[in-house]
Amino acid sequence: MSTENVLKQLEKFFSEKVNRLGPNPQGADYNSPESQFVRFDQLIKVLPPVEQPFSLIDYGCGYGALAHYLREKGYQFDYQGFDISEAMIQHALQQKPADVDWKFFTSEAELVPADYTIACGVFNMKFDADNDTWRTFILELLVKIARLSHKGFAFNMLTSYSDPDRMAQRPDLYFGDPLFFFDYCKRNFSRNVALLHDYNLYDWTILVRM
Repeated sequence: MSTENVLKQLEKFFSEKVNRLGPNPQGADYNSPESQFVRFDQLIKVLPPVEQPFSLIDYGCGYGALAHYLREKGYQFDYQGFDISEAMIQHALQQKPADVDWKFFTSEAELVPADYTIACGVFNMKFDADNDTWRTFILELLVKIARLSHKGFAFNMLTSYSDPDRMAQRPDLYFGDPLFFFDYCKRNFSRNVALLHDYNLYDWTILVRM
């Protein structure tokens, strides 16, 4: 299966899910609010201190949960959210507070480079794509994300260190080798790369500081 077909399936899957379950963690395919927040906490470690303003691209923003999370924590930021699901973006716009100028797009071409980019959970579902094809797609997308990011970016992925039976049960998911992606980021993007794999979930996070 081509990555183009996978993206079409992803759009359909997440649009149907958020329309059925609503703009909440389950509607974005998280197990719980707690697991969503744990992942956010890892990814936002790439950001500056809370009192320092910055601009952010939320790549695969869903219904905008990360923006709300950052706002509740007191961060000052200019925000662009991108998602391939039109339904997700519609929910994000409906949830947007009236006093903020958050922008949401379904076209990647509309994104303007920002200080930081965060991509949460965008690489996990590959449907019927083989692992090599999906890994190539991920690497190409990381290059795009790096070009959009002036100061750094962060992303996460299901881990290849998951239990073998867990991996076998979900052939539609991609379980990435954290060592491979750490090495790739070090060699291609920056000397300043951190790998986080100590937060008791079946995934890992990489932070890249330019």
